[in-house]
Amino acid sequence: MAHYILDFADLTLRDVARVGGKTASLGEMFGALSSKGIRIPDGFAITADTYRLLIAHNHLEDRIRAELADIHEVGSSECINVQRLQDKASKVRELIKNAAWPDELIHELRHAYQKLSKQYGEAALSVAVRSSATAEDLPNASFAGQQETFLNVVGFDRLVDACRRCFASLFTDRAIVYRNEHDFDHFSVALSICIQKMVRSDLGSSGVMFTLDTETGFSQAMVINASYGLGEAIVQGIVTPDEYVVYKQPLAHGAYPIIQKTVGSKEVKIIYQDSPRNTHESTCQVAVSAEDQKKFALNDAYIQELARAGLVIEQHYAQIHGTTWMPMDIEWAIDGINSKLFIVQARPETVHHANVQERPTLKTYHLKDPSTKPVIMVTGQSVGQGVANGKARYIAGRDQLYEFEQGEILVTNMTDPDWVPIMKKARAIVTNIGGRTCHAAIVSRELGIPAIVGTEQGTQKLVTGQEITVDCSQGATGYVYEGNVPFVESVLDVKELPKIARVVMVNLADPEGAFAASLLPVAGVGLARLEFIINSYLGIHPMAVMTPSAVTDKQVLKNMYDRAAAYDSLQDFFINTLAQGVSMIAAAFYPRPVIVRLSDFKSNEYRNLLGGTYFEPYEENPMLGWRGASRYISKAYVPAFGLECAALKKARDEMGFSNIKLMIPFVRTVHEAEQTSKLLVEHGLVRGDRGLEVYMMVEIPSNVLLFEKFSHHFDGFSIGSNDLTQLTLGVDRDSGILHHIFDERDEAVKVMVKMALDGAKKVKKPIGICGQAPSDYPEIAEFLLDEGINSISLSVDAVLPFMLRYQKK
Repeated sequence: MAHYILDFADLTLRDVARVGGKTASLGEMFGALSSKGIRIPDGFAITADTYRLLIAHNHLEDRIRAELADIHEVGSSECINVQRLQDKASKVRELIKNAAWPDELIHELRHAYQKLSKQYGEAALSVAVRSSATAEDLPNASFAGQQETFLNVVGFDRLVDACRRCFASLFTDRAIVYRNEHDFDHFSVALSICIQKMVRSDLGSSGVMFTLDTETGFSQAMVINASYGLGEAIVQGIVTPDEYVVYKQPLAHGAYPIIQKTVGSKEVKIIYQDSPRNTHESTCQVAVSAEDQKKFALNDAYIQELARAGLVIEQHYAQIHGTTWMPMDIEWAIDGINSKLFIVQARPETVHHANVQERPTLKTYHLKDPSTKPVIMVTGQSVGQGVANGKARYIAGRDQLYEFEQGEILVTNMTDPDWVPIMKKARAIVTNIGGRTCHAAIVSRELGIPAIVGTEQGTQKLVTGQEITVDCSQGATGYVYEGNVPFVESVLDVKELPKIARVVMVNLADPEGAFAASLLPVAGVGLARLEFIINSYLGIHPMAVMTPSAVTDKQVLKNMYDRAAAYDSLQDFFINTLAQGVSMIAAAFYPRPVIVRLSDFKSNEYRNLLGGTYFEPYEENPMLGWRGASRYISKAYVPAFGLECAALKKARDEMGFSNIKLMIPFVRTVHEAEQTSKLLVEHGLVRGDRGLEVYMMVEIPSNVLLFEKFSHHFDGFSIGSNDLTQLTLGVDRDSGILHHIFDERDEAVKVMVKMALDGAKKVKKPIGICGQAPSDYPEIAEFLLDEGINSISLSVDAVLPFMLRYQKK
């Protein structure tokens, strides 16, 4: 009974040649990891030798080779004719679907299906029928996802039909093109079929997990995508799923820090079809209620369970392959009947198979003309880290694929495997829907081209023939700009970077760029701006969160609650989202220090937040008004300051990121320093507790003149050169009229900076600079190094040029 069929229990990774990578991996986990709490739905495989037998038994090889002999353009051995490919591939699939099967195969398949059905107490079990190619998941090529999958297959006759179609799918358009590109003979790859019990995730949720960050290769993060119903909705890019990012080390209370939670739109889900008439109609799409769309598809307990499972699987595969790290691509499902989590597939991740943190080069992009302000047409989730220019081409469906031309930017609702031939021609890809694990995202990574998915309105706002620029270099958010916006690419060999004597740190605002920035050879983050997270991720005035009853505009109130719909309350949303944003940066650099500056909005900026008009005064000069420590200790703002403190305490104590340090901005008087310190203590942020350090921005002349008195309340200092210049020279730095006077290189400013450095030396406390001056002016950086500053924190794009320029200082 082992000639055609093999049970999962009889398989390990050594059986790839017999059952392909997917099924061998399932057998490996079923046998080795079940005892470690990893649940694998049982099943069996039709062997790859069976496929070869069918090809030989029906004399199909010569006929198939003949059909595929002329799929290229006339006179070309590389460019495939899409229409000819579609026609020829369809004929090949029909040959295989109609091939005669030996009676012994039918008998063994029936026996295996009946045995599995009986095991689960069903007369006719619902199973998934998936392809499993013998060349899947090689280090430099992934054959996964190129063949068809059939879900909710019930009954023996439908199982046979699904298996026939599965064998035939070895010759999908995408699979043919992929083998041609990677120089694989079409008959060097054989197909096994995996038949596995279905998990009732149509009544629960499902998704994909990568045990690394898929865009940067950052090894200490796990990225989980989740949606309602069967997992094909995510894989096919039908929905924009939730995304959760988990840090791999359990830093506090044995839990893995969840450093990002993003609600996806999840408009539809795939469920079982009640009365399917054939294999293709065994599932259907249904709408998800508006209320459920706004909720998270997974609770924290399931996220934690997935994180633990991902690490167990990653460590097991690393051990098998004899490496210290083996990132994994894992599909999972939660059964809606018994609420149990199951792993339904796992394979090595093939794009970042080497530890990217040890990669020899870094690529950075910046505008050729820094004064350019590109017009943003649409945004979405970025895939890759590149930039591409070209003409947009909107493709509405499969029947238009032949219209796509080499070097255009593909704009569409979503892609599927049949689109790969034109995706290879594309300079970049833009889709309306999908997440970072959808088909378009996976293929674009393999092809090494930038993509922006989940734009929602890409096909409405981008017109065929229009010149556009796709920018994926700014972090997790991708931007499509109007016109051909010139960018400059810089490539640096990191291993050859010389070391400098001084400590170099980096300034960060956006958590989405933290993983990429962490690859820079810096000592940590000298400035993480809290107000950016509040503005971009929260968008609600903190006092409106505390007292929503004061907001009388119903539409504003609705917008506030819509943003917080996935959370229990506005306060819960504010604290958790802010803690996640901070923790994303802290996780990227852990255990290197991350200095988080508490919010430093001005009243005119706070007013732009939802509900802000109800709490903010109108000031003639907000730059010199209600900001920094003065705001924190004001009775009109103390409750809101408590939200910031609660978020930072959560990030440090509950999530475990003890590398977070705090920094207080714009402290005008020693009294403000005293009062702010007391407030921090009241909110559980005590200097010295679990190594907590509190720094102060040095940006007001009073800070310099009374340096020693201020030092009693802080552990360290950082010079804010922008405000210090403003207040030393008496220039409003927002004033266009006086911009020519605003200059950090002015002699008076340099005297102030030197006094601050001398003050820090006297009290024996560290001092750095996080202002823009050393990023913009080499002479300022040189001056600071000569005066013995402890650290210089620079903008991301200034770090590498600085290190090269001042290596000998």
